[in-house]
Amino acid sequence: MSRWSRTERAQRRHHPQFRIAEPDWTAAERERLTSLVGDLTVPQGIGAALGEGDLASAATSLWRARRRVARLADEREAKRIGRFLENSQEEFDRAGVVVQDHDGTEYDPGLSLEVLMFQDDPALSREVVVETVRPSVYLLGKRIQMGQVIVGGPENGSGNGKAEEARA
Repeated sequence: MSRWSRTERAQRRHHPQFRIAEPDWTAAERERLTSLVGDLTVPQGIGAALGEGDLASAATSLWRARRRVARLADEREAKRIGRFLENSQEEFDRAGVVVQDHDGTEYDPGLSLEVLMFQDDPALSREVVVETVRPSVYLLGKRIQMGQVIVGGPENGSGNGKAEEARA
C-alpha cells in the first residue's frame, strides 16, 4: 500500500514551511485529552434535529401570532410584540423556512393548495383566495406543509368556469 498515512499525505501537499507539525504531547497528555473528549456529552433534547412537522407547526404558530398581533387595538403593545415576532421570523428565514400566506391571490386549480371550501361572492369577478386557514410552509424550497384555503368566486355560471371544474 502507501507508505504515508492519510494525514501525512494531506500535509505533504503543502510546502514544508506551511505544514503543521504534530503536537509534541506525552502519552499521559494524549490519554487525558481522550478521556476529556469522551466525557463530553450532549444533554437530552439538545442538538437533535427537528422534524419537518415540528418546523411546519412552529412556523404556522408564528404566522397565526403575527396575524393576531396585527389586529390588536393597543398600538404600543402590538409594536412590542410585533418586534419579538419579527425577530423570530428572521430566525426562520435564516434557517431556510418560508411561510406563504395566500390571502388575495388568484386561485388556480393547478396550485398545490387544499381548498376547504368554495364561497359564492357576486362582488368577485374571478376566483380568489379569501382566507388562508393554514399557510404553506417550505424548508429550503421543499414544501413541508400544504396550505389550506377558502376560495371565493363569482356565483355559479357567471364566472370563468374554474370553480365548477375544481368542484367537480
